[in-house]
Amino acid sequence: MNKYGKELRSYNFEIRSEHDEQHGDFITGVPIVFNVRTELFGWDEIIAPGALDKTDLRDVRFLVNHDTSMIPLARSRNNNANSTMQMTVEDDGMHIRVNLDTEGNSEARSLYSAVKRGDISGMSFMFRVDSDEWQDLESERPLRTITGISKVHEVSAVTWPAYEQTSIEARSDAKELESSASVLESARKAKADREAREALIATTLKKLEEAKNV
Repeated sequence: MNKYGKELRSYNFEIRSEHDEQHGDFITGVPIVFNVRTELFGWDEIIAPGALDKTDLRDVRFLVNHDTSMIPLARSRNNNANSTMQMTVEDDGMHIRVNLDTEGNSEARSLYSAVKRGDISGMSFMFRVDSDEWQDLESERPLRTITGISKVHEVSAVTWPAYEQTSIEARSDAKELESSASVLESARKAKADREAREALIATTLKKLEEAKNV
């Protein structure tokens, strides 16, 4: 069973609106970036290259501001050619191409316009962590490296993409803060348990060695 719940990450990374005769109106962007150190509530974080190697990408929606009550503007199903969202993993992260129905969907038309004008400039994603590594857990700013993402649930174009701590805290609710605190607490507890086991093993081995020498 996965030890982590759903998590959200945002990047003020370039998102572009484009048009061609074959695909019509579409947007492109990078919702997941590798090797970028970002500041979260209680720690710094890096998503390592390879974190998406075994990720479940079979059914991923494209939303605006993670609003799951709204109809998705696109969807990737098994990332096949017929999907309205295409995902590719490259050296710098996961790139997406979202085909928008700007003629039949007013919300898609509004998003396309907002991206084209630069009013929306970032992307975010909802995911589950499968594996991670921590450094400097005793410090005020531990470093978490995410080495495996088990599933990406959805990708969003977001109004407030920046990772700056003040912006995140200003718009986060108590539940989000509690969830973030539990991730760090879980990592620190795991480290303490591991050190306690190692100490017990070392003590036991020492006693056995002393008993042999009696």
